[in-house]
Amino acid sequence: MNSNTLKISIGFLLGLSMSLSHAADQKPAPSAEPVVKKSDSGICHDKTSASFASTKKFTEFKTMDECLKTGGRAPNGQAPAAESMVKKSDAGICHDKASPSYERTKKFTEFKTMDECVKSGGTAPKK
Repeated sequence: MNSNTLKISIGFLLGLSMSLSHAADQKPAPSAEPVVKKSDSGICHDKTSASFASTKKFTEFKTMDECLKTGGRAPNGQAPAAESMVKKSDAGICHDKASPSYERTKKFTEFKTMDECVKSGGTAPKK
């Protein structure tokens, strides 16, 4: 190999090495911010939640309804999804909007109908 070919080969290899090194230093673009975060404690935070930005350990969901269906719950003081009309309390009592305890029930699993709630093992409130 003559000296010109050797110099060209070394220059090429140096350039390739620097290019690969630069490519390895590049970090991938951050993914889009999630729409709903389900915290480790099971609370579903959308962007209207006061705790959305401070929630660091979470599972990402595309919608609030998707998060709630996995067993998550809305934050205290935040209305549950509009289509959920029945709350099954931690005590297993199903409360629809007509129940006097509906607004007071804060820890619950949501259901679309009273029938779904009862079929899940819940009981109707006493009258």
